[in-house]
Amino acid sequence: MEKPAYGYEEALEAAEFLKSRLPSIPDRAIILGSGLSSLADRFEEKIEIPYGDIPHFPLPAVVGHRGVLVYGKLAGVAAIALAGRFHYYEGYPLDLVVLPARVLALAGIKKLIVTNAAGGVNTDFSPGNIMLIKDHLNMTGQNPLAGTNDTRFGTRFPDMSHVYSEELCDVARKVAGSLGLKLVEGIYQWNRGPSYETPAEVRMARILGADAVGMSTVPEAIAARHAGLQVLGFSLITNMAAGILNQPLTHKEVTETAARAESDFCALIAGIMPLL
Repeated sequence: MEKPAYGYEEALEAAEFLKSRLPSIPDRAIILGSGLSSLADRFEEKIEIPYGDIPHFPLPAVVGHRGVLVYGKLAGVAAIALAGRFHYYEGYPLDLVVLPARVLALAGIKKLIVTNAAGGVNTDFSPGNIMLIKDHLNMTGQNPLAGTNDTRFGTRFPDMSHVYSEELCDVARKVAGSLGLKLVEGIYQWNRGPSYETPAEVRMARILGADAVGMSTVPEAIAARHAGLQVLGFSLITNMAAGILNQPLTHKEVTETAARAESDFCALIAGIMPLL
């Protein structure tokens, strides 16, 4: 089988580049989804590295994804934030979509927070809710681990019983409670996109047990677990999915809702970071 274009050697080259540019590699990092990149502005003692400088990283083309790696301190602890991600729907192969997660793992990260903007399927949810991801559904028929397995990344058949660390979920619950923030919980469903789901597809998602739908995160979480990282996931519910409300869906609504929920989201992550 043909070697993937973005395999171990490419990930290691990018990881070594980061180690050469940063004073140290912390054990925690966060990938910021659509409209959530402003969290990186709250880092202190920042070092910013544009994606264009990192070997094998393309530039994100989606509004709300800045395309910069930020190193610094959040709530007094060192961390890395990836402000922007690469999406499967943009035409990137999955080995490139998950490259950042693998680079972080090879650099020395041990705990990864993944975030996204998502459509609410659970009718008890409202735009602006922050959903703690308990599990996911992969409805794309694709998996970033398909093909020849490189054991330097992880085992051939990784266990996915607990993709999202229950230990880290407990930390998130406690921090949300201490801040008086409403934290909903649910199942995130990954669809390929870029078109939004139809009302019929949303009804199907609800029947299958999904509480939110989106176009990212799951491949990164799979690759991170394959590499042995602990994963914590959040979906910012930026809109109700198709057919729930009598209105069209737009990316502008996604970014505007993310901006309104910025304060709560940033407070939650800042509270979690020191406790990971």
